[in-house]
Amino acid sequence: MRKALFQLLARLNKLLLPKLWHKDLTRLSKAQKAIVGWRIWVTKNAL
Repeated sequence: MRKALFQLLARLNKLLLPKLWHKDLTRLSKAQKAIVGWRIWVTKNAL
């Protein structure tokens, strides 16, 4: 159940959140860094 929840969140992230992998991570704003952290956390738990 937990894995299915994270897989659903990963799909929603892919559809709704911006892709920031092409930008320099040191130049991101705090909000953008939070989005990157969220995406990493969800992806790690979905695998």
